[in-house]
Amino acid sequence: MTQGESLEWIAEAHTASAAAAGSLDAGERRAFGAQMRRVIERVACRSSCVGRRGHVVPDVGRTSWEDGLVYDLARHPHGRGIAARTRLFADVVARYFAEEYADETPPSDMIHVTCTGYASPSGAQRVVASRRWGAVTRVTHAYHMGCYAAFPALRMASGFLALPAALRPPALTTDRRVDIVHTELCSLHFDPADHSLEQIVVQSLFADGFIRYTVTDDAGRDPRAPGLRVLALHEAVLPDSADSMAWIVSDHGMAMTLSRDVPEKIGGALRGLVLELCARAGLDARAELPGAVFAVHPGGPRIIDVVRERLELSEAQVKASREALFDYGNMSSATLPHVWMCVAKDPGVAAGSIVVSLAFGPGLTVCGAVFRKL
Repeated sequence: MTQGESLEWIAEAHTASAAAAGSLDAGERRAFGAQMRRVIERVACRSSCVGRRGHVVPDVGRTSWEDGLVYDLARHPHGRGIAARTRLFADVVARYFAEEYADETPPSDMIHVTCTGYASPSGAQRVVASRRWGAVTRVTHAYHMGCYAAFPALRMASGFLALPAALRPPALTTDRRVDIVHTELCSLHFDPADHSLEQIVVQSLFADGFIRYTVTDDAGRDPRAPGLRVLALHEAVLPDSADSMAWIVSDHGMAMTLSRDVPEKIGGALRGLVLELCARAGLDARAELPGAVFAVHPGGPRIIDVVRERLELSEAQVKASREALFDYGNMSSATLPHVWMCVAKDPGVAAGSIVVSLAFGPGLTVCGAVFRKL
């Protein structure tokens, strides 16, 4: 959906929820809807920053409020509870894994990354079982870390590849690849009965997103494929920041809290994080950073602005992050791998270029990596 269509649907959903909860007459309903549109116009992420957002939850965009799988707001003003949302998550994710691996050979390891739903067995375990890969492929779950989760997944994958033969799956001791699969259904966690400004901001940013990519060593790499070489990884939890961002399971989906000081707290940690990454990668920060590409998780337009300002970057250096936010919205952990994909495939970014990648999430946790484009 375009961002304009999405914001209009959000206004309609809030109005339908309020009408169901408060038995509003026609005039009161029109007045509430007009007020919601004014609030959304004032605080929501604008169409100039987010052009469109993808949603696989079939209710999103529909205004028939009597028969939704989750958002049948005529009977459930908050939307259905966490059990119904989890069932839909499990079904969608299982189908995605089945489609992705329909014609694939088994990886040595599969890491499933998500923070928007949990079901056991997971979609990853189901596809391994159905394809009879259980003696070859190990499944690891990297859950509930939020937008920065691609970095811990990369760290896990690197560790798996470094294991000695005795610790690898018995059927696979030489040809190894680790697949990382992100499945984020952010639109499952919309509560149209919560009309707070904070939630309107959140609801205007997040989208559903899926992506699969491979981590391998040089022996297993296809030289024709676009890619990035991992040079360094680092992360830190900022002191006195635990209450600045939260993502918790509630009765009606998962609820995010986001304080206004998050961009500033992140901004204060950026320079030290980037210098540490360069030192770990053996790079001269003063020489390399002016020409580097910065793949920043676009949590919102303000996050990209803060990174650009604090690190004194040009707009061209954060172009890929702006484009990902505009094209997809914030897909939680699936977003940053989309930025990496765009950089890896961009002919305007030369082979050998340094790519500095940054992401942030609850904790507050700040994460980063340095790559070299292959």
